[in-house]
Amino acid sequence: MFSDAVEGGWPRGVEGQRKADLGNGTFLNPIMQGDHPDPSILKDGDDYYMTFSSFDAYPGLVIWHSRDLVNWQPIGAALFKNVGSVWAPDLVRHQGRYYIYFPGISPNRSNYVIWADNIRGPWSEPIDLKLTRIDPGHAVGPDGRRYLFLSAGELVQLADDGLSTVGSPKKIYDGWKYPAEWVVETFAQEGPKILKRGGYYYMVLAEGGTAGPPTGHMIVAARSKTIEGPWENSPFNPILRTESRDERWWSKGHGTLVEDRSGKWWMVYHAYENGYYTLGRQTLLEPIEWTADGWFRVAGSDPAQPIAKPAGTPGPHGFAFSDDFSTSKMGVQWSFYAGDAGDRQRYRYENGALVLKAKGTSPADSSPLWFVNGDHSYELEIEVDADPDASAGLLVFYSRKLYAGLGISAKSMRLHVYGMDRTSAKPPHLTQHAWLRLRNDQHIVTLDFSADGSKWERYDRAIEVSGYHHNVAYDFLSLRPALYASGSGEVRFRNFKYRALP
Repeated sequence: MFSDAVEGGWPRGVEGQRKADLGNGTFLNPIMQGDHPDPSILKDGDDYYMTFSSFDAYPGLVIWHSRDLVNWQPIGAALFKNVGSVWAPDLVRHQGRYYIYFPGISPNRSNYVIWADNIRGPWSEPIDLKLTRIDPGHAVGPDGRRYLFLSAGELVQLADDGLSTVGSPKKIYDGWKYPAEWVVETFAQEGPKILKRGGYYYMVLAEGGTAGPPTGHMIVAARSKTIEGPWENSPFNPILRTESRDERWWSKGHGTLVEDRSGKWWMVYHAYENGYYTLGRQTLLEPIEWTADGWFRVAGSDPAQPIAKPAGTPGPHGFAFSDDFSTSKMGVQWSFYAGDAGDRQRYRYENGALVLKAKGTSPADSSPLWFVNGDHSYELEIEVDADPDASAGLLVFYSRKLYAGLGISAKSMRLHVYGMDRTSAKPPHLTQHAWLRLRNDQHIVTLDFSADGSKWERYDRAIEVSGYHHNVAYDFLSLRPALYASGSGEVRFRNFKYRALP
């Protein structure tokens, strides 16, 4: 069981947000707080870059930068065209060019690639590789030919430019069979990441399902002297697995190996935080060690305790979520839920306001603006000024199925709870120009409103949101702060404030 001595022991950064760097040469996981699943990491000289599954967020595939593997800053989004829910990507550099391979799920299930000559962009439009398996992992053979490893142990050759395939996928690996008595969600062989070291190719992959039982998702490994195998399973499998629901970190999976400046090796992976499924899968970092016979294993660190930092140059971590809308943070902080090309014309910045064109009839079909955060408790505040036929609101939003918060329209207030919308009379003194406040205190949401931004009134309904997560409503997402504008006309949002609570 994780130690109570470090419970709540994270250092606090900007706005009181959690961060990992303890400032004394150690860090406390997670290195990326909040929903940053399926991490793909690239070492590029003394720089590290990482991106994650962005699922239904557009712009998507936000790239982050670090020089010490612990403190991270966002660069910006790489994907602007909606090709469906974006699952586990692979960020690679090959012959001086950067590529991201990723699945796009629904309405058309396929895999795509985007490329750039500079990691900071511009990135190409997505190119359809016409592959239906998920979780591509890029590899280069000894002859220089390029390949993608896919879920279910499949392999397909790429053209030399990496932008199309050669031939059909074929099965080359059956995975590692865990004991039948283990409590797992499902076998689900996925997320292969390939490393060439010495005379071997190493495959690091996930099995056991994504969420479900805390003990299900796990990281396993295999190696081969050739791209096509035969693949030999590691004697240390599973490399990482949650063994008890009493642990702090659940459902550990999707690992990738990376080397620090001193030559020490690490694994980044994702996991759910015990008691906070709502935050999604967060990114963790653990040291690994290589054995004399060429295998790797975890080095015995407890991810719930401080760990000595990797070699590198520390820098700032994260950024302020509060937004005065004086400059665009679209694609760095804000994105549209299930956004499309039309949403790029829905917003503009004007006179210190984010002006958002209304869409749909409720949060469910309005493509709310949302962002990923990673605090157990926090408070949000926004000033709204809505046109007569528009509704505006402040939410915690999981998906079109589950959200909670408060909205206003010309004639009514709108309580959003369980993903439903309930209309009630609006106080006579409250106009379309109002202030809204939402506090999420360890899953308990309370709502306040104000006619002038100084005198606040409590809305007579609190909401418990601990069940707003994947195991209830699917979709692999997290519960996120959000703004919405529905109906017709426009809404002007001003002075968004975020504050993490102790």
